[in-house]
Amino acid sequence: MQYGMDIAKYRRYYLVAQVFLMTTILETKKILIVDDDQAALTTLSGSLRSPGVEVVTASRLESAEAALEKYFFELVIADIRMSGILGVEGLELLRYVKTNSPKTKVIIISGSGSEDLRKQALERGADHYCDKPVDIEALMHRVREMGICSLQ
Repeated sequence: MQYGMDIAKYRRYYLVAQVFLMTTILETKKILIVDDDQAALTTLSGSLRSPGVEVVTASRLESAEAALEKYFFELVIADIRMSGILGVEGLELLRYVKTNSPKTKVIIISGSGSEDLRKQALERGADHYCDKPVDIEALMHRVREMGICSLQ
């Protein structure tokens, strides 16, 4: 009889472990950061990565779109200007996100400080806009307000 009780006990542990793993997988949120500046990618991803938050980075519009086709992201943070022909790839990415994943929040960042670009980004559906250099504390506060993660 003891042998049967051990099997039942281990089955319960196994089921609890499965539920825990599935809950963890389902609760993991993804943030996509898109910027052609490697230092900005490193700083932002290091600051936003936390338990339950996976950060994916891309340095080009095409790789960002490929990531968006593969995964659902709760948040996309994109530089408005990347090294491309258009000069405003962040706005193109914003359009792509809002068309293909309308529940995804988008924060546009810019080093140009242009009021016109800020207005365009917000009019096209950006949830927030901030100038470079990015105030990491303010960005983390905004991300918490969006309910993406509970960063300290």
